[in-house]
Amino acid sequence: MPTIPYIWNYLPLALHIVGALGIAAGMVAASFFIGRHRNYRTKLDPYECGMDPVGDARGRFSVRFYMVAMLFILFDVEAVFLLPWAVIFRRLPGITGSRMFGFWEMLVYLGFVLVGFFYVLKKGILDWSFDRADL
Repeated sequence: MPTIPYIWNYLPLALHIVGALGIAAGMVAASFFIGRHRNYRTKLDPYECGMDPVGDARGRFSVRFYMVAMLFILFDVEAVFLLPWAVIFRRLPGITGSRMFGFWEMLVYLGFVLVGFFYVLKKGILDWSFDRADL
């Protein structure tokens, strides 16, 4: 019995990718040929939140907005690391035979998180009651 080359095992995947690309291209082509293309001035105006845009869109924002956004991402990623640990906590085997090893490791991790959080509080990044120029 002749053996089939290993590359032929990828044939279903290749057919799936070709089919998905074909369907996507067909939808775009169909919308181009079937859809109406009438450009009115009202259609081409920018629209945001039901309000007409006023002023320049390149206005300056306080650096605090960016700092809060970066902190949100940072603490969100930390929560992503905390969730899987909480799910499998009871099944952690422990390296030295102690079942509490995973618990103590997570306490060290949370200690680092709290140090970062207290640093942010000390710097006053989350305090919006006054404007500080030294951030």
